[in-house]
Amino acid sequence: MQSEGVTYIVGTFDVAELTFLAFFVFFIGLVLYLNRESRREGYPLEHEQSGVVESKESIFDGEKKTFKLPHDRGTYVPEDVARDELSKVGNIPAKQAFGAGGAPWVPTGDAMKDGMGPAAFAQREDYPDLTYDGRPRIVPIGDSHEIEIAPNDRDPVGLPVYDANKKLAGTVSDVWVDQAEHIIRYLEVTTNSGKKVLAPMMVAALQGKGFLGGITPLVDDQTELIDIDAITAEQFEDVPALATPGQITRLEEDKIQAYYGGGYMYATAERGEPWL
Repeated sequence: MQSEGVTYIVGTFDVAELTFLAFFVFFIGLVLYLNRESRREGYPLEHEQSGVVESKESIFDGEKKTFKLPHDRGTYVPEDVARDELSKVGNIPAKQAFGAGGAPWVPTGDAMKDGMGPAAFAQREDYPDLTYDGRPRIVPIGDSHEIEIAPNDRDPVGLPVYDANKKLAGTVSDVWVDQAEHIIRYLEVTTNSGKKVLAPMMVAALQGKGFLGGITPLVDDQTELIDIDAITAEQFEDVPALATPGQITRLEEDKIQAYYGGGYMYATAERGEPWL
């Protein structure tokens, strides 16, 4: 039925009302969908002080996320992976500065070894990262496929390594490269005690010859060295070790990089203090 330009569907129910109701139903459905999608990983929630876990039984809880892994490794469901015991309330190697939610955690042990603060790492898969064609991605340069140091660049092997206190920590004994990106990822350092550890290239700085030394070999105005100011010489001895020589897993990568990252706050007592 039509009346003065208005189209009625049933009785006084017109197209405008139908459009509004359709939008309203769509909007409610969209809100429910977005809430379910936002709760598909990382739930249920756990109270940071009591450790009480909220129940996961509501219309806002979605299905678990499932990731298909490459290289025929099957599937991965984050919520089905066992929790790290140290991440559970009561097992954290730290105490809160004061008794309130959101209070900062103060380490009670060795923060770098315990993975606290900037030294925290993710529980990644404990197998090597692979290239697209299934080869180990990060390997010693000698095990790579035709990767070598450019002729005009300084080969870091043999250079001394100095720590945060400008003390000798060891010597570079090898270079680990990324076969996918064709860049240096790690320097292998033989410490003062003879232990071999890896240092991320991102925390290493190469000090080459000085200006005059670069012009003529007769002038030695600056020593060539590798400067790693993230940690001290003693802390090089505790860098997370590799389970298999010549191979690094994703989990080992996270642990090593977190250890050096934590050093920028915990390596010395002064670093953990405020600047002002």
